[in-house]
Amino acid sequence: MSNQHFDVLIIGAGVSGIGMACHLKRECPGKSFAILERRQSLGGTWDLFRYPGIRSDSDMFTFGYNFRPWTGGKVLADGASIKNYVAETAREHDVERHIRFGLAVKTAGWSGVDKCWKLTALNEETGETEHYTASFMIGCTGYYNYDQGYKPDFPGESDFRGQIVHPQHWPEDLDYTGKKVVVIGSGATAITLVPTMAEKAAHVTMLQRSPTYLMPLPSTDKLTLALQKILPEKTAYRLTRARNISISRFLYQRSRKSPQFMRRLFLGIIKRQVGDTADMRHFTPDYNPWDQRLCVVKDGDLFQAMKAGKASIATDHIDRFTETGIRLKSGEELAADIIIPATGLDIQMLGGIRPTVDGEEVVMKDKVIYKNVMVEGVPNAGMIFGYTNISWTLKVDIAAEYLCRLMNLMDKRGYRTVVARDTENSRGDDTVLGSLNAGYINRAADRLPRQGTHGPWKSSQNYLEDVKILRFEPIEDGYLEFDGKRSHASQKESGGFLRPLRSALFGT
Repeated sequence: MSNQHFDVLIIGAGVSGIGMACHLKRECPGKSFAILERRQSLGGTWDLFRYPGIRSDSDMFTFGYNFRPWTGGKVLADGASIKNYVAETAREHDVERHIRFGLAVKTAGWSGVDKCWKLTALNEETGETEHYTASFMIGCTGYYNYDQGYKPDFPGESDFRGQIVHPQHWPEDLDYTGKKVVVIGSGATAITLVPTMAEKAAHVTMLQRSPTYLMPLPSTDKLTLALQKILPEKTAYRLTRARNISISRFLYQRSRKSPQFMRRLFLGIIKRQVGDTADMRHFTPDYNPWDQRLCVVKDGDLFQAMKAGKASIATDHIDRFTETGIRLKSGEELAADIIIPATGLDIQMLGGIRPTVDGEEVVMKDKVIYKNVMVEGVPNAGMIFGYTNISWTLKVDIAAEYLCRLMNLMDKRGYRTVVARDTENSRGDDTVLGSLNAGYINRAADRLPRQGTHGPWKSSQNYLEDVKILRFEPIEDGYLEFDGKRSHASQKESGGFLRPLRSALFGT
């Protein structure tokens, strides 16, 4: 097939890819672009995962795009509603027709001679290889492997006579009515699965090695519903968004500054939910709040299922699988008809693509990230990577805006190439995913680019700070090279603190 050229190629049509494309249409209307998507439908995570109860674990008023309000009072939306929101956004901004479905990108190489990216993509339906070139490439593939999740090899697994089902590959015809179910894990997936399956199953046990910090959250925001009745849609959305960003930031920052106080606060909230008779050992983590992600419990449904006797928690280590369930290190046996290893994700960058620059592979673990949107030493490429401590999409919006600003400046100046150069040996130990001590991040340390120790190489995970940096600070900051020449730091725009604060909270 003949080569197809675009100004911009976006890899992935999930929340990040659709968001990036919408910003391109809004802010760079003259640029040609295409979205290469391996699946046959858009939505990314929200198209892939089909397990019972699949929902957001971030509130939808901050998870929604800043340019398109999430309407209604639902705080934690189900997967189908989120996918529908993304699809409607794509249609409204006329980006759906730019998606090339069923294309698995196999190679992506930058040519310094031709000043462009050259990509090959396998059409998985026809088996044909398609060729693309682009002046700019933007990775919007998320950070995990869509083909398989992480699952340890459990001793005796082959002895188990029931079904083993990974949440990432949920069979549509799985009938768990009246069955005994064991869900292995204590993260967001397990917290969602257990109360949902308990509605039909005989009993569901959540088997965890160690507890996670939990936070009950109502699924409907009554204040927002009231605001929507008296205010214009966008105004109500911005006010709710500002409030929720402020609350999220406060909880995170207070957890980092006063971990013991916040530990007592979180455990006190759980104590009131589960009652005096519950064993708090199952809810008391051995780490500080926000060393790992906080898990949201919708309407306290997990606690209600436990009180009703439909669900329980076992905190122990697995000795081995048996024919009829799982034997624990303590000697206790958990009977099961179905075992669900909700044991996490398999992390990978760029959907498994190994990019090259002039024939040399880019080894991500040896690279440092620039403003969390570019990889040092990789020309004309961006990477949309959301937050780990608040809603993913908050970062998608401002990262997309930054890349649009960058490309518009290049057009204005007549530049053909841009690359971030770390000339100060800024590489640190933390990965692009921050300092979270989660297992899935630690397992992927050899695959993730690093943060730097200072300046634009260090990721703050601070939304207000990132708004200031990505939306308002000058592009030419002395760290970027344009057409092989180091840019000189421009004068910063005036406006003080209030302008980025207002913009961050109200989207203006």
